[in-house]
Amino acid sequence: MQSFRTELENPLVERDIIELEQKIRAFKEGKIPDEKFRSLRLARGVYGQRQQGVQMVRIKLPYGKMSFAQWKRISDVSDEFSTGNLHLTTRQDVQIHYVSLDRTPELWSLLEEESITMREACGNTVRNVTGSDIAGVDPEEPFDITPYAHAIFEYFLRKPFGQELGRKFKIAVSSSEKDTALVFMHDLGAIPRIKVIDGKEVRGFKVVVGGGLGAQPFLAKTTHEFLEEDLLIPYIEAIIRVFDRNGERNSRHKARIKFLINQIGIDAFNELVEAEQKAVSIKTYKIDSNVHAESELPTGILPAGDIKIKNPLNFELWKKTNVKEQKQKGYYLAFVRVSNGNISSDVSRRLIDKLHSVVADDVRVTITQNLQFRYIKPEHLEYVYSVLEAENLATPGYGSAADIVSCPGTDTCNLGISNSTSLAVVLSSVIEDEYPELLLNTDIAIRISGCMNSCGQHGIGTIGFHGSSLKVKDKVVPAVQVLIGGGNLGGGDGRIADKVLKVPSKRAPEVVRYVVNDFNANKQGEETLLQYTFRVGDRYYYDLLKPLTNTATLEAEEYIDWGHVETFATAIGVGECAGVMVDLVSTLIFEAEEKIDLAISSVENGAFADSIYYTYAGFINTAKALLLNHQVQCNTQTGILKDFDAHFTEKGLYSATDSFKELVLQINKNEPGAEFAQSYLQQAKAFIDYAKTYKEEAVTA
Repeated sequence: MQSFRTELENPLVERDIIELEQKIRAFKEGKIPDEKFRSLRLARGVYGQRQQGVQMVRIKLPYGKMSFAQWKRISDVSDEFSTGNLHLTTRQDVQIHYVSLDRTPELWSLLEEESITMREACGNTVRNVTGSDIAGVDPEEPFDITPYAHAIFEYFLRKPFGQELGRKFKIAVSSSEKDTALVFMHDLGAIPRIKVIDGKEVRGFKVVVGGGLGAQPFLAKTTHEFLEEDLLIPYIEAIIRVFDRNGERNSRHKARIKFLINQIGIDAFNELVEAEQKAVSIKTYKIDSNVHAESELPTGILPAGDIKIKNPLNFELWKKTNVKEQKQKGYYLAFVRVSNGNISSDVSRRLIDKLHSVVADDVRVTITQNLQFRYIKPEHLEYVYSVLEAENLATPGYGSAADIVSCPGTDTCNLGISNSTSLAVVLSSVIEDEYPELLLNTDIAIRISGCMNSCGQHGIGTIGFHGSSLKVKDKVVPAVQVLIGGGNLGGGDGRIADKVLKVPSKRAPEVVRYVVNDFNANKQGEETLLQYTFRVGDRYYYDLLKPLTNTATLEAEEYIDWGHVETFATAIGVGECAGVMVDLVSTLIFEAEEKIDLAISSVENGAFADSIYYTYAGFINTAKALLLNHQVQCNTQTGILKDFDAHFTEKGLYSATDSFKELVLQINKNEPGAEFAQSYLQQAKAFIDYAKTYKEEAVTA
């Protein structure tokens, strides 16, 4: 592996990239354990694929926004380091696949030249901040949330308390009460509101906490109907710190914040957050509502040449379904349906070249894996359509039942059980060919995941599917679990879909036909499918779909999954979506010393709050190492503090304090200033020295 060096304007970013290169080198030389290295690279956007020896790189786009220059750079990088495909995700990220691990630092460096980061795009970190794709142009928004979403992204990037959480932490900000960012399924979500206080309009947010999908979905709980704008970021920080300290770490399947809240109750959780406020360095955080709020408008100069439209009728349908009027009079936005979220680098560059003069330099990736262009003048819509039509991207029906969300599934993901992408294409064709009227209907959402983890958001689909399998005699059949009745209710409320039954994957199109035909025959008035599912209940769908579960009638093709030619066999690898717990005793004290080095550096730079948190992490890692050396399993940071007192302090093995827990939890009893940062740091250094001596004596005893 050749050494790589980079020259970037931001020394923090440059150090990050060089560190990744050094860690890759150390890993290749056997100096870093696999699990430790995995945790490190995930926090830098480098994710192992189903295919051995290559990586998926996740590129972080706050609220899905990218400039033309950024889009082109991502396309160029995909050509140089990958396959030339850009995969748009439901988290408004862009993923490129089949990347060599050795080349990821160079790739990252090229992205950062256009202010694009991979940092904390994966792993147990504060993930990409998603937002309504229509933010800034939404006629119903109280105010533009773009500056707030961007401020959240910037503030929490590289924060010490967000680097090694028990699990990932996802934040979403919607633009209006319609909740198009789906805050109800996030760890933390915010919806903008305006309240009149003392005769003045004050900006704020409804805040919800503890939502999430996966195998055990939870709807988020409201903590504030109105939290003033300047208090939003300090409040989020307090929540993340509480989650870091109290969240589960032993069982990764119960480590999301939703499980912590469910375990202790929302009232007890709120009390912990309130107590943590003292330790937060910034009590109010003023966000400039003008920063990142303006889009660079197009010149409006059409390229020379005649506009050629192949299908005028389709153009009219496209305008009805994919084009919306902005709040800025005289401008429109257009949505582009991108099948399975996959768009090539070549197509991307041609779109940039042909559209840059008639759409704003502000392209949005949507949470439905599509693209959005904005600030289009009405007289330019025909030209925009013609460009999209030439690239086979002028499909109408944005947001309809045909606009299906699906994760990559077995194409590249370790956890995929059955194919989701090919099934999505098939179901989309079923809607377009057999139910064309549904292209005008945005009330039905079909969502597909390759496994139960819900990366394709099957848990909130009106009709949802997740990959599974069925054992039939001595063979295994690719299957899907069917879910019915999930959806967005607005205002931060939602409904989780009900699990109904499991059917062979090749019968999923019949599931859609059964459900849609039944709805068309029995709906009342203007009733939506979601409302209809409320009325009839999930048992109704079990009875309706039961005939499709009959495996006695299986045909040969049903043993082969969608998009495959070989007989189906389950092959699930080790998932990396949520990172890996690092429990190796041999590395914990070393990691603690690394945290102390960071704490010292932070003190020298006047970043006292960061120093204190690094010091706290040094305490925790060291105590965990000693406990594991005694075969004491640790599942939360608060549990580590309690267990250390029980096994060391109370037995006289550690006598520097009467309560190790109280010593360490000085972190949220003191304001983060220079004096406390220094004294706390010295106490941690002394504790690490004690731990090293204790460990050495235990070895020689």
